[in-house]
Amino acid sequence: MIRVSVYWGADGGITGFEAVDHAGMAPRGQDIVCAGVSALTDTAFLGLTKHLEREVDFQPANGKLSVRLKQSPDSLSDAILATMLLGIKEIEKQYPKHVRVSESRR
Repeated sequence: MIRVSVYWGADGGITGFEAVDHAGMAPRGQDIVCAGVSALTDTAFLGLTKHLEREVDFQPANGKLSVRLKQSPDSLSDAILATMLLGIKEIEKQYPKHVRVSESRR
């Protein structure tokens, strides 16, 4: 199961996320759930770093991606991360045995 943790700051903006594990729905390279979640998390990372040029702490690994903003979130970074969250929650609704989203305030 893919576990996605989304972190909210005291100011109400999203400060980062972590996606861990694999969906296990199909063999590696054929799993549409893994592909969907990966596309959303990778695009959010690219949007933050390449489009908005934000500095982030990140740890990529096989089956894991952790991204944390180095500065406070703003409306643009929040738009990217909130859109990612919306997409992953929709995948979670369709595949609840394969994706779990949790949110926490810091």
